[in-house]
Amino acid sequence: MPEPEDDARAWLLTTAERDNPATAIPAWTAGNDAVPLVHGAAYFDRLVDAVEDLGPGDHLFFTDWRGDPDEKLRPDGPTVDELFSRAARRGVCVRGLVWRSHWDGLSFSKEQNASLDRELEEDGAVVVRDQRVRRLGSHHQKLVICRHPQDPSRDIAFAGGIDLGHTRRDDAEHRGDPQPQDMSDAYGDTPPWHDVQLQLRGPVVGVLDDCFRERWDDPTSPASENPVAWLHDKTLQWLGRNQMDATPLPEQPPAPPECGPHLVQTLRTYPKVWPAFPFAPEGERSIARGYTKALTRARRLVYLEDQYLWSTDIADHLASSLREHETLQLVVVVPRVPDQQGAFSERPQQHGQGQAMELLQEAAPGRVHVFDLENHEGTPVYVHAKVCVVDDVWAEVGSDNMNRRSWTHDSELSNAVLDPTQDPREPRDPAGLGDGARTFARDLRLELGREHLDRTDDEGLLDPDEFVAACVATADALEAWYAGGRVGPRPPGRIRPHRRPELTRVEQLWATPLYRLVHDPDGRPLRLRRRHTF
Repeated sequence: MPEPEDDARAWLLTTAERDNPATAIPAWTAGNDAVPLVHGAAYFDRLVDAVEDLGPGDHLFFTDWRGDPDEKLRPDGPTVDELFSRAARRGVCVRGLVWRSHWDGLSFSKEQNASLDRELEEDGAVVVRDQRVRRLGSHHQKLVICRHPQDPSRDIAFAGGIDLGHTRRDDAEHRGDPQPQDMSDAYGDTPPWHDVQLQLRGPVVGVLDDCFRERWDDPTSPASENPVAWLHDKTLQWLGRNQMDATPLPEQPPAPPECGPHLVQTLRTYPKVWPAFPFAPEGERSIARGYTKALTRARRLVYLEDQYLWSTDIADHLASSLREHETLQLVVVVPRVPDQQGAFSERPQQHGQGQAMELLQEAAPGRVHVFDLENHEGTPVYVHAKVCVVDDVWAEVGSDNMNRRSWTHDSELSNAVLDPTQDPREPRDPAGLGDGARTFARDLRLELGREHLDRTDDEGLLDPDEFVAACVATADALEAWYAGGRVGPRPPGRIRPHRRPELTRVEQLWATPLYRLVHDPDGRPLRLRRRHTF
């Protein structure tokens, strides 16, 4: 087995490779305990316990893309507002950064985020609606930090893909959240939703606290990119009805002590903006760099769950690894259709995904396998998860998607986990590089695979080639059942081959500029764009 320091340097970014000297966060931390929480219901249940454990003088910090104050975190509550407001009334320091968002009429969440702001501030919390982004950009980070300054060993954080919003509280049955958001009719009245969040303990919680404080302490006005919003907020502030600027945070507690085996690297995206982020004046693209470094070591299997998988810029890195290593296979799980219906929403996304898929298929015919999900009633499941597992060694869970927007343009937050614990099950070293399979990464892949394949054990799933064969066979059997008129019992499994529609030439003409400018913009400095690098 590699020495711990050599192991980390082989898979994780060094400080120099992160290439952001303005931030104080370390390259990685050791001694952490990372637990994947698959599905919003599992995450929300843990979140309630963690927040209810906070007392006077403790800290509750959160960032969010979308927050619905009335979202129930358990079937009988509490709601997000009730949970966080009760904490504030107990004397917990509650501070939040939520994206200001665009107009609800465009299927965004401006009113919901404003409502969460108002509801929490009535009980003593401070929530800032943050618009320090590029034009048409967003703050997409999803993070909750619970800190106990008098006993840091109790600290816990949650980071990943799950917002504190409607539709997210689904479980393994995938019948959907009783509180749905508006989505494409294909997903039904209560859209099934697949997602993953990480529960984190140990020194990494201090790193995530640093990440929150960097944004909070940014002296630029949170409404700097929106003069109308600035004037609106200033007026409400004069009337005593709005918290426009961040109040000082309490003194930061020491990092929690080591409590587990995992090395965790916190990765981020920040675009180059003006005024510049003090903690990332040239932006930060450590998510892109972390992925590309891990992908250079891929030999047998890259397993991806992703909301989009757009952009040839991103697919190029996958295609390069596939071309270089003939034993490498790629399994991708994506949504069947975009979340919003209508040509102007669907066609640009389908165009971008189609280009990426075509590039990958040409790079490795027969070794790229793309699936979507449905529940047992046949309703498509919306895949919102952002998960990557490389050769059962490196695993990443975050807010970022495999597209140029997430890698360069919006703010994103991800955590890569490198578990030094060797998995004793065969094959012990699937990639053949001497790294060995690691318990965390392999268990995450198997947990997701068992659900999608309707398996109760791991038989036939440990070996990468056998796992791929099981996915293909399950998807093909279900597809054949539909093609045959659904005669007889429905075959086990929830995955089907992903079929992307062919766009007409006219659709491609108008969808291409919309895709490039609106759906998948580029936030890199010009010098990096010219060099086609991150």
